[in-house]
Amino acid sequence: MSTPWHRYAEEHTRTVDTMAAVLLFAAFLFGSEITMSAEDQPHAVGLTIALAAVGCGSLLWQRARPRTVVAVSAAATAAAAGLGHLPTPLLLGGLMLALYRLAVDTDRTTARRFYFGGLALVVAVGTAFDPVGIPWPLKTISPAAWLLLPVVAGNAVRLQGAYLDAVQARAEYAERSREEEARHRVAEERMRIARELHDVVAHHLALANAQAGTAAHLSRTHPDQAHRILGDLAGTTAAALRELKATVGLLRQTCDPDLPLAPSPGLARLPELTEACESAGLTVHVSVEGTPRPLTGGVDLTAYRIVQEALTNVTKHASAEVAYVRIGWARDRLTLTVTDDGTAAAPAASAPGHGFGLIGMRERAQSVGGTFAAGHRDGGGYEVTTRLPLYPSATEPEERGTP
Repeated sequence: MSTPWHRYAEEHTRTVDTMAAVLLFAAFLFGSEITMSAEDQPHAVGLTIALAAVGCGSLLWQRARPRTVVAVSAAATAAAAGLGHLPTPLLLGGLMLALYRLAVDTDRTTARRFYFGGLALVVAVGTAFDPVGIPWPLKTISPAAWLLLPVVAGNAVRLQGAYLDAVQARAEYAERSREEEARHRVAEERMRIARELHDVVAHHLALANAQAGTAAHLSRTHPDQAHRILGDLAGTTAAALRELKATVGLLRQTCDPDLPLAPSPGLARLPELTEACESAGLTVHVSVEGTPRPLTGGVDLTAYRIVQEALTNVTKHASAEVAYVRIGWARDRLTLTVTDDGTAAAPAASAPGHGFGLIGMRERAQSVGGTFAAGHRDGGGYEVTTRLPLYPSATEPEERGTP
């Protein structure tokens, strides 16, 4: 957790570096007074002050030029050791801070090289020019240990910072991934609801328009038929409202999960669909081949919506009086074929695959692993064919071959 001192140090780096240089300058001078005995006191006071000023003053540029500062501090410390000063932590303080900053800002190899280089310089000069005879452990082992501490601490701080940066980067990446996945799911849900609304609204409005036109045409010559068609029109609009309410109700499930919704339509409602088409002037013949099998909810809804959209296109775009729906049951697939005897071009006749109706049917078929094809028939009219996969039901006995 960031403390007030850390925040102050990050916001006032120049002030902090100046205070550190001043304190280490004072520590350098104080450390230069520490000797083995009163007779071993070096007399080069002015030169010692100058070395302290150079070595500690260079710390003002430790963040911008850490390598140069280490070199200058090492040279000043080595010169002080050559004058006979004991290499205590007070005398080594400036070089220790410079090595720490270098280890934090660079890599481990660079810090190691400058550590050994600075240590070799201090030990070599202190040993070669020592005028007071300081014991060799104090001139070798002591500087090696004290100068190693800031290098180890700096590497630890750098590694911790790299780890925190990596954790933050992974968290940001995970957040972006979650946002992208959420947007992807929202887009898929919007497409699904839009497709469902298109199927519901387009089908019922097309039937309602056809029924209203037929009733208007027969209102004077056959008022009884016109009255019956108007009754069917009321049923068509009521069915549209029910399905529209059920579809829009999906949008409220998150806020109101207990809201009762109407069950999704399936092939069981095919008679209602054909009856509504017949009231609009289109006769629909349904034929079934094979043995019907239980369908999953997704496949059942897909099959119904594709037949519904195909009949809607026949009602709106084809000058047809009769449409044929063939349902073929096989062991592993359901085949739906909708044909008509019309002569007008279907909406996608000139450019297969275009038009929201055909796009929606193709997407529905592909969403459950099926295939979709649409086009003109050789003998006239238009044909829509869909093949949907059937999945084994838990209630069906598994067919086994002879071993």
